[in-house]
Amino acid sequence: MTVDDLITGMLREEGGFQIAFRNILEDELHMTLNEFCQASGVSQSTLYKVMEGGREPNLRTVRQVVKAIKMLSTADDSRFIAIIAASTALENIPRTIDINGMTVHLREYPVLTLEDAILAAVRAERDGALGLVCAPIVAPTVEKILSIPVSRVIPTTSIQIAIEHLTKAL
Repeated sequence: MTVDDLITGMLREEGGFQIAFRNILEDELHMTLNEFCQASGVSQSTLYKVMEGGREPNLRTVRQVVKAIKMLSTADDSRFIAIIAASTALENIPRTIDINGMTVHLREYPVLTLEDAILAAVRAERDGALGLVCAPIVAPTVEKILSIPVSRVIPTTSIQIAIEHLTKAL
């Protein structure tokens, strides 16, 4: 049972979403509905109403559930955080970093323009990124269109170094 089966079930018959989702929870994720809600952040009350047949899921709920299923069923080594920046800024970015005993995979998305950055952000989310790191100038825009967390790079030492470099050239 896959996400495609979930969508097909929903479109094929009334109650098809509930049947397919219950099968995914039991057979693939080995989770209870409560565990799924806690792990995914999807509203418990909404999913309980849907699963009890009180209502059909709306498009927003379906998107949240699909995204959560993909995230929870993805192998740990394919989970990653996307880094969107100019290629020169990405030169020394490692492929993985260890934070508090957890290995975090990083994937680079080099860009040249703001438009490229917005497109790269959408592509990163579609690729399965768990989160996104980008410049402050593009962050407010991508936060509005993505459903994954976005973190801004706040340059501090690099600005100081650039100013020092310029003052030497004067």
